[in-house]
Amino acid sequence: MSQVAPEITKANPVWGTGRRKTAVARVRLLTGTGKILVNGREVDVFFTEEKDRISVRSPLVATKQLTAYDIFVKVAGGGHTGQADAMKLGIARALKKIDSAFDQALREGGFMTRDPRMKERKKYGQKGARKRFQFSKR
Repeated sequence: MSQVAPEITKANPVWGTGRRKTAVARVRLLTGTGKILVNGREVDVFFTEEKDRISVRSPLVATKQLTAYDIFVKVAGGGHTGQADAMKLGIARALKKIDSAFDQALREGGFMTRDPRMKERKKYGQKGARKRFQFSKR
């Protein structure tokens, strides 16, 4: 019983939101040829490291949909790795909306799990989150 989303057009795209640390990615999927644009730039231009490019495409590879959709992403906050992982989650969530049969492959790959790790806040009376001011006996 795989539920297939209604037709995906420019007027009716499929959206997915991904987050990691302070990075937020808003992903829009349209039927197309497999191009990925991040903040108006090609994914290979936006991400300089190969691991980030692989991370972004991994949900598409797991579901064998690498050339089936055009993906447009607006990403803000965080660093390169956080943004790439936020995009990965957003793409996985959008793919699941398209066809619920993808859920099994996406879960096995670990793409549907949001990474809960966040930066720990600085505490008062301390130099940072855990570091203390230097102790002086005298």
